[in-house]
Amino acid sequence: MSKGLYIPEGYKSALTLRETQHAIKYIKDIFQQALSFALTLDRVSAPLIVKKGSGINDDLNGVERKVDFSIKEIAGDGEVVQSLAKWKRMALYRYGYQPGEGIYANMNAIRRDDDTDNTHSIYVDQWDWEKVITAEQRNVDFLKDTVKSVVKAIAYTKRKVGLRYPDVAGTICEEPFFITTQELEDMYPDKTSHERERLITQEHKTVFLMGIGGELASGKKHDGRAPDYDDWALNGDILIWDAVLDDSLEVSSMGIRVDSESLARQLAICGAEDRMKYDYHKMIADGTLPLTIGGGIGQSRLCMLLLNKAHIGEVQSSIWEDDVIRTCSENGITLL
Repeated sequence: MSKGLYIPEGYKSALTLRETQHAIKYIKDIFQQALSFALTLDRVSAPLIVKKGSGINDDLNGVERKVDFSIKEIAGDGEVVQSLAKWKRMALYRYGYQPGEGIYANMNAIRRDDDTDNTHSIYVDQWDWEKVITAEQRNVDFLKDTVKSVVKAIAYTKRKVGLRYPDVAGTICEEPFFITTQELEDMYPDKTSHERERLITQEHKTVFLMGIGGELASGKKHDGRAPDYDDWALNGDILIWDAVLDDSLEVSSMGIRVDSESLARQLAICGAEDRMKYDYHKMIADGTLPLTIGGGIGQSRLCMLLLNKAHIGEVQSSIWEDDVIRTCSENGITLL
């Protein structure tokens, strides 16, 4: 749900437009090296387009419209990806990766139904990563250890950025606080999901919120997740406190992926058993695809966080409503 445009009082970018462009490249160079080292990942090429009806595109919450189009010389329509959650697991199988090895890719996508605000754009850029694991590693402790590695890569990048650009120097809390969505609902039963996230992140600065997708004791979901990539019992979001926005900022959604059992259970809960007609789902059910853990890390969100920016449009080129452009311009926020 869109939170609307927020203008921090007295906001002024610490970097010029040209410095910002240099800093964006620096962050992307440093962070992807740190992430690939921490998780043993190879960089691979990834698709912008997949065939409509292939079952490979990310369905997100299952209701978002994909951008599709006809193709002159190829039968059937194409779709712009919404993320690479399913494609990555297929790639690990095709490329012959083994437990402990993984891949990452620069993912560019269009999510036409996203509500836009300071942190949301219809243009999405992520580091999408995926890693092969063993059956014994499908547990909360392994998930937590992986989260800690990702957070350390973020904190390391922030230190490097601060040394090069002292005007945005600062630190990221390297020790994530782990809490489940049910524990968070129990703490704040009268708050919305976003209000709960804000309160817990304000207190602990870096949080990993676990267990997203299924219903809570209240009968409501904390947030939606497609039933066919994350195991809802073994996933979560990395939230970091953003002092500029005075709010929590989700920088990553990640998790241990479904096996045959959790896939069948989650598809049944969603009434989506018809997806078993796709090769991707069949290959999970029969054990052909490897067991994996993976996620997406927002490139622009990470850049705006590390550069103390107030709007995602300051670090990426997208399109915005005219009144958003005008209001930002009047308040010192220069959209690219």
